[in-house]
Amino acid sequence: MINKVVVNADEAIKDIQDGMTLMLGGFGLCGIPENCISALVKKGVKELTCIANNAGVDDFGIGLMLQKRQVKKMISSYVGENAEFERQLLSGELEVELIPQGTLATRCMAAGYGMPAIFTPAGVGTEVAEGKEVRNFHGKDYLMELAFDADFALVKAWKGDTAGNLVYRSTARNFNPVMAMAGKVTIAEVEELVELGELDPDHVHTPGIYVHRIFQGKDYEKRIEQRTVRTK
Repeated sequence: MINKVVVNADEAIKDIQDGMTLMLGGFGLCGIPENCISALVKKGVKELTCIANNAGVDDFGIGLMLQKRQVKKMISSYVGENAEFERQLLSGELEVELIPQGTLATRCMAAGYGMPAIFTPAGVGTEVAEGKEVRNFHGKDYLMELAFDADFALVKAWKGDTAGNLVYRSTARNFNPVMAMAGKVTIAEVEELVELGELDPDHVHTPGIYVHRIFQGKDYEKRIEQRTVRTK
């Protein structure tokens, strides 16, 4: 029986080294690998390239890594909620590649499928296309974008079993599944770790074949990025 369980986040990320490229799942602050990020901050690895939909907020998520100057480059789609990110970008301390959200997801998917590149109309004729190949198909221009090449993918799921099969909830399903497919090594942290056979196969979103290590996380904050409530 395959057992991919490791004790905790520290054990899971022990071989992540300076200068590596990481994918980090989640959408906003929803479904981010909180425990893995905390372990990376504690370990102090630096010069990282981080591929994520967004860069967290100042005191949570990837924002914690930015505070410690651990990130050399961010490859993201939306970065509007992080003042420290903005400061590092404008000062030239942080290299940033902004990517259309669909392109970000599809480049992850391409890596998982073993495809070297994709062609997309998104970004044609804009700064996004500078230095990239454009081809015309059926009278329409498409931009060639390369699949990502990440050393590790760090994802967070609601439930997982000892073989690495994962189930996500709601918005947390946005980027975690495509990133789980795409890393050379995929580390999954879960809220609930169950024995093999306890998950309904029809409910599994990421098959365990893509996951190399899994552990049960703890102390999840699950912050809300912008809390909006109805006035009385």
